[in-house]
Parts: sequence; structure tokens; C-alpha cells
Amino acid sequence: MTSTSASTDIQARREKIVLDHFADETRQDFDAVLSTFPHPHYELIPTGEVHDGNDTVRGYYAETRKAFPDQRHEIIQLRHTADAGVVEFWLLGTHRGPLKNLPPTGNTFRCRMIALFIFDANEQLVCERVYFDTLTMIKQLLVGVPPQALPALVGGLLGGLPGRGPPSHTRAATSPGGLTHERGRPPRAGLQAHCRL
Repeated sequence: MTSTSASTDIQARREKIVLDHFADETRQDFDAVLSTFPHPHYELIPTGEVHDGNDTVRGYYAETRKAFPDQRHEIIQLRHTADAGVVEFWLLGTHRGPLKNLPPTGNTFRCRMIALFIFDANEQLVCERVYFDTLTMIKQLLVGVPPQALPALVGGLLGGLPGRGPPSHTRAATSPGGLTHERGRPPRAGLQAHCRL
């Protein structure tokens, strides 16, 4: 076997793992997603979060799907490097549950992302490292929020990040169903704000 065909075979195997991983995440078949790793490990670079091990990664899945029950991906491009698959994709969802300390807004988001699926010398997936612009997502989630509520909400969101606490002088105004928007109305269903790069 030539090195070119060996390289092509490796890329094909990696691509299958990565595409199955994405499809299983969208289906919320987390047992199948976790089976793509010998030891699950996620790194979310913008927030500094690391989810290492089966239980921690399952907790991450539960938290994000509570916030965005319809979370899904649209793959833009998959590329290969010597030790990784690089996936450029859109992440989409509707904010229906709390995200850290941010109550649900009912807004949708669409954020362009990059994920590195890193493989070891034995061609086992050892890490998914994700890069994205947090502000792109947050701006879309906060559409329609009254300006006076923003400091409390952003402070609450930052308070949900590792090593940070919410400002003690801020409180978010919420209704039983989540965030109360201007004039006391809940957010409009299907309110869209798309990031265009």
C-alpha cells in the first residue's frame, strides 16, 4: 500500500468517525457519541471549559440540550491535517432552558464554529476542541431584551463561567417561563437573528 492510499484510508476512517459523531449529537444519541472516544474529552476554548471523562461530558450534553433542546449542526466543510479532522460548521438552536445563569429567551441562534477532532498515533479520537465567538451567540440570544436588563443577564452569564461569580448588585427580571422582555411580554416564538460572516 502506498503512503498516499494509506493516508486516504486514514482520512476516510477519521471522516466517518467525525460525521457519525455529529449525526449522533444531533439525534441526541449520546451513548453513540461517547463511543467515538476511548476517553471522552471536550475543550471549549472561548469559555475555558474542559469536560473530561464520561460523566462530565454527559453532564455537558445534558446542560446544553436543556438550554437548546433542538441544537443541531450544518457542516460547511471538513478538512484533514496530519493528526486531526477540522470541521467548519453552523451550530443552531432555540434557547428554551437556562444557559449557565441566563434564563431562557426563546430566541434562536446561528453561530459559525470550528471543531478540531484530534486523533492519537493509534487513530483514536482523543479530543474535540471547539472554537467560536461567544459574542455572536450571546447577541442573538439577547435580541429583544430591554437594555436595563442586560447588565444583570450578562453578569449572570459570566457568573456561570468557571472561576467567576455574578455581580452581587445585579438581578435579572424573569417571569415563570423565563425572561420577561420589554413591555412584560415573553419573547416572540421563532425570533431569528443570524450571524453572517
